[in-house]
Amino acid sequence: MGYYISPRFLDKLAVHITKNFLDIPGIRVPLILGIHGRKGEGKSFQCELVFERMGIEATLLSGGELESPDAGDPARLIRLRYRETAELIRVRGKMCVLMINDLDAGAGRFDEGTQYTVNTQLVNATLMNIADNPTDVQLPGSYDATPIHRVPIIVTGNDFSTLYAPLIRDGRMEKFYWDPDRNDKVGIVGGIFSEDGLSQRDVEQLVDTFPNQSVDFFSAMRSRIYDEQIRQFIYDVGIEHVSRRIVNSVEGPPQFRKPDFSLSHLLETGQLMVGEQKRVDDSRLVTEYNTRMRSNYQPAPPPAAPTYQPSTNGSTQPVAPTNGHGHQQQQRLNTKLSLETIEQVRQILSQGYRIGIEYVDERRFRTGSWTSGITSPITAEDDAISTIESCLGEHGNEYVRLVGIDPNAKRRVVETIIQRPNGKR
Repeated sequence: MGYYISPRFLDKLAVHITKNFLDIPGIRVPLILGIHGRKGEGKSFQCELVFERMGIEATLLSGGELESPDAGDPARLIRLRYRETAELIRVRGKMCVLMINDLDAGAGRFDEGTQYTVNTQLVNATLMNIADNPTDVQLPGSYDATPIHRVPIIVTGNDFSTLYAPLIRDGRMEKFYWDPDRNDKVGIVGGIFSEDGLSQRDVEQLVDTFPNQSVDFFSAMRSRIYDEQIRQFIYDVGIEHVSRRIVNSVEGPPQFRKPDFSLSHLLETGQLMVGEQKRVDDSRLVTEYNTRMRSNYQPAPPPAAPTYQPSTNGSTQPVAPTNGHGHQQQQRLNTKLSLETIEQVRQILSQGYRIGIEYVDERRFRTGSWTSGITSPITAEDDAISTIESCLGEHGNEYVRLVGIDPNAKRRVVETIIQRPNGKR
């Protein structure tokens, strides 16, 4: 299958990689090339095609490897892969690069809910250090004064504005925004369907019918065309016999005839896929659930003024009002929690959610590194109130927040700070 390489993409990668292997006097070459753009536009795949075309060997690293329960592991992994790639250049005598896919997913900060961990800081610092000293990259706990070969680093991502700003500054990282135009898409889609008998005009019409779809959409469309034959195969064999027929079968893998790749069939399949995308966008169940929860929330009414009755010694003493809820009103007078916090606890528990408590000091508050204040979920109101009071007492000079947890969806539905270091709750 002859895949299409965008001339712009090929030019950018070829120049960046070649420039990093040249010694040009008086020129500071950025070590990192950051390729960013919308999801599903084939950034990683275009890189693979360029590497194959240029005869370059790539050492791969994923953004998912940039977090670990052990602090320092991801940073050490980056240094190790970089040194391994430098050794490949020396031993094999050919161009090699280090490629990190989806860097923003592993090291980016998307909103205040994203925890900025020690590993995230170390990953950013490590990449900055390598970009500044590309021939002096050491592993923790050891030092080798022998310079290593410079290794170009290619990183991909969707939104580099989520990364640490000093890392992406000019001089360390050269940026390339990949947004394939119509000609690029026609070439890429033509390569995807090159073995299926589509004419140039059919490919253009297919691209023009779905102008807002990413490149991956057309690849998924081609894969989906085979669903009809696979479905027929399943029912011919018997759904209970599929496993034995495919895995370790003496008959060998099943053979499928070439499906119908006519333009009309492709357009029909594409419309079905667009409809599924629209249903996902329109459902937004999380927004619906949160909106319903906010609409159902009723703040507690202000407490009624206490009444007074004479005592046996002639003085007057306050009597807590009941209004039909004597126990609840008495509890409000005895607890140190605010009426708003108590009502939030009741509202969370009444909807079948669980209570969680988290705390953090002022320094870690700025990075969003909260610590859980309970070891098991709370489902009873009395337990919740007493646990919250205990947590507030133990962490009087720290931030404390109340968390509502949906046990079925395993997600948070409420997060609210109920204490701040200055004592105001």
